[in-house]
Amino acid sequence: MRNTTCMSDYREVQHGFELLNKFFSDESKKKTFIAALDACSPNSAEEAINLFNQWWNDTQFNTYIASVSEHDDREDLFGRLSMWRAFGGFTTRVAIVFSVPWFSAGALALNVTLNPVAYLNEAEVHAEINNVIRNIRENCDFLRSIERPHLVGSVFNMFVAGVTCVKHKGFHEEREWRVLYAPNREPSPLMERSIETIGGVPQIVYKAPLDRNVSQDLADIEMSRIFDRLIIGPSPYPWAMYQAFVAALDEIEVPEASKRVFVSDIPIRA
Repeated sequence: MRNTTCMSDYREVQHGFELLNKFFSDESKKKTFIAALDACSPNSAEEAINLFNQWWNDTQFNTYIASVSEHDDREDLFGRLSMWRAFGGFTTRVAIVFSVPWFSAGALALNVTLNPVAYLNEAEVHAEINNVIRNIRENCDFLRSIERPHLVGSVFNMFVAGVTCVKHKGFHEEREWRVLYAPNREPSPLMERSIETIGGVPQIVYKAPLDRNVSQDLADIEMSRIFDRLIIGPSPYPWAMYQAFVAALDEIEVPEASKRVFVSDIPIRA
């Protein structure tokens, strides 16, 4: 109840990389991007592109992702049918709803970022990059005032977000957000590394301790503070599960835990 877990899967970054790579493989488009940024900070574009290329293998194989789904108020009692169907197999499923602050000292201490997923095709990705080029041109005076390392880092992070947070349009109903952690590039001493077997596959995972007892820097993302509700999926044993989860929430001092656990009666057919 006190950890959120990030796992690595290189397949999660391939779609975004392919679309970004197609843009920059076109020499005309690449030169347009470079010219726009170089007008504000000479050679910064090439430096950011080279930095991204240097870190690409690590980004591909050592980016750890925890995925969550944006929650609507109208789903408070039942959850979302597509999510119940998609995750958990035939076991009894639960949905944990939490609310995170817009700015978090805890996220900074853990060196994680929380980004929304964009569901885009090739034309839409390229249109977004063209929007970036236009914004660079329109804000060149401001960009000249930014120290070069910060500017290069921002462009690099834009590329990383582009490959890690773009998915096929067919997944749009998920309304996914991703918690990203890069232990080789930006490690945090607070992250807990372990080897777990998930679905029969041994793998490295990183666990983010949502616990102010680990560090006061994590106080704003303490589980008892960000927890909103827990929804138990359709189950033949809802009362036993209700009691167990209320007891677990009481242990981590979630206020009024008994009023924040709900049983969904949404019908799910195989």
